[in-house]
Amino acid sequence: MKKRCKWVGTKNPLMVAYHDREWGKPVKKDRKLFEFLILEGAQAGLSWETILNRRENYRKVFKGFEPEKLARLNDKQLKTILKNPGIIRNRLKVYSVRTNARAYLEVRKEFGTFSKYLWAFVGGQPITNKWKKLSEIPANTPASDAMSKDLKKRGFKFVGSTICYAFMQATGMVNDHTVDCFRYSIK
Repeated sequence: MKKRCKWVGTKNPLMVAYHDREWGKPVKKDRKLFEFLILEGAQAGLSWETILNRRENYRKVFKGFEPEKLARLNDKQLKTILKNPGIIRNRLKVYSVRTNARAYLEVRKEFGTFSKYLWAFVGGQPITNKWKKLSEIPANTPASDAMSKDLKKRGFKFVGSTICYAFMQATGMVNDHTVDCFRYSIK
């Protein structure tokens, strides 16, 4: 049996597949990075499993996370989205999608790509940690603090340092697989 990071558990096949195929694998595509940023923000105060179980609904409701489309959502459309039981129906989180899409477009205009902007917070390369136990992994770091501060300055919502660190872990900016996990040496 494969040894995995302890946070995965083994009961939910979605969690196992997410850990085994996605978590910690470097993401450079702008839209995928934007999707993760939105989903990590939706997770605030909840478990990742809760969001993962609803991810396909999020993709449908939020138009495949196409920032150009999301930036044009009007209040009536957002109110309709709020009624969808397939997502977390928190008004602030739902409305933040439009706000973040608009901020994303400005960042892309300034930096050329969202990826270039975000990966600069880790020097363009993944940071590989050597954690032996889940309890050693921090909730935030100076890099996530800097990312959070800059994203907020640019108008993004639901981008606190802990959310940014979870985002960095998910998108492979930081490799926080424990050293005994079979995914530790991912590429």
